[in-house]
Amino acid sequence: MAEIDLLSITCGSVSAPAGCGKTHLVASALQRHVDPKPILILTHTNAGVAALRARLTHMGVPQNAFRITTIDGWGMRLIGTFPQRSGHADGTLDLNNPRDDYPAIRRGTLNILAGDHLRDVLQATYARLFVDEYQDCIIEQHTMISKIAEVLPTCVLGDPMQAIFGWGTNVLVDWQVDVQARFPAAGELDIPWRWRNAGTEDFGRWLLAVRAALQSGQPIDLRQAPPEVDLISVTGDDDIQKQTQAANTRAPVDGGSVLIVCDAKRPPRHRDIAGRAHGAVVVENADLTDFIRFAETFDLRAPTAADELIDFAGSTMTGVGASQMKQRLQVLVAGRERTPPTDAEAAALEFTRSPCPKAAVSLLVEINRQAGVFPLRPALVRSAIVAFNGCVDADDFHAMAVRAREESRVKGRIMPRRAVGSTLLLKGLEADVAVVIDTDLLDARNLYVAMTRGSRKLVICTTNPIIVRQT
Repeated sequence: MAEIDLLSITCGSVSAPAGCGKTHLVASALQRHVDPKPILILTHTNAGVAALRARLTHMGVPQNAFRITTIDGWGMRLIGTFPQRSGHADGTLDLNNPRDDYPAIRRGTLNILAGDHLRDVLQATYARLFVDEYQDCIIEQHTMISKIAEVLPTCVLGDPMQAIFGWGTNVLVDWQVDVQARFPAAGELDIPWRWRNAGTEDFGRWLLAVRAALQSGQPIDLRQAPPEVDLISVTGDDDIQKQTQAANTRAPVDGGSVLIVCDAKRPPRHRDIAGRAHGAVVVENADLTDFIRFAETFDLRAPTAADELIDFAGSTMTGVGASQMKQRLQVLVAGRERTPPTDAEAAALEFTRSPCPKAAVSLLVEINRQAGVFPLRPALVRSAIVAFNGCVDADDFHAMAVRAREESRVKGRIMPRRAVGSTLLLKGLEADVAVVIDTDLLDARNLYVAMTRGSRKLVICTTNPIIVRQT
């Protein structure tokens, strides 16, 4: 079919299966955009903003052709500009209570949009609106976009088979009932560009057929899959030997990348799998939950601070030997050592004698430098070092940890060659190889997301070669 022209759509939606050229479609429209007013592009996460901006820049799209931000970020800017009309409470924009603050931001944004106060401002500021990953919108965000679409020509892009972010009280849009009723279907991408570009187009075509089967609840016989698919029969979700074998799959090209997908409901499993896969690291959530939890309780002045920092290192790096290091530290503090301390032990002793942020950084750095130590969760180690370096005194650590987390959100993630995470964390990413560890635990949408991460190879661990899922 002919390429869809996003610039000709005044109110519509484009269905975009994984790897079928959505970013190229957006970039093509932006490259042809001649209006002096930019196109507003909205998506869901700061990491997504950073990734999309980087890809558009790499594809030669002029910076003045677009403005890109998150849906909630755009709302925050709006209610910050018109606080009286939004009606939001003081402190909402500080996001100290995200569970309540984000819904308040959306309500405030709707209060402003409902009054049509922005019609002239929007028309004078933007040429049109694109919204990416629209399947991840919740109903309140859909209502916000629908109001903007009364003013600006709008096209939304997404894939209902990748709608996996609904939880708690968040109700995701239904693609047919909500999205296409408001934004009529303007086309569907159907060329598996990710796989065509990798020389594995037949594999990509098979994945499109898998998508259709998962949508309709039809069985998928993995024994009839193309040669790029490796089926690993496991006895259950605790078949450690076979899972380790799968997690250590090598990319078919030099320097290739591997994404290893585990069940989202069992984060400790991510760390366990990463610990058994050579060179693998854990992909963290944007909230850096475990790091912030550590920062909330860590006290530099506490007599247990050294032990807690060593335990933190042990939970984020392999090969630390935290228990032995803490015992050795007790010997050093008592002056009973028979052998001189290693550099890491000397740093621990210095921290114990003078527990300051600078000494904390030195301890983490020296532990990381030890032979046999590998950063399993580098994002947490990196954020801790950034936070400690930002401290003026011992009381600053939690505040600096929150600041380090926000900086991490904006910068996006640096993906290693072998990464372990859930579909929630790996969606939108691609690699040469996808390894699906917990196939039997994933529903249709999560399974589709997992299976489409790799362009050259797919490894599936399952107890049954015939997969049936109901959407």
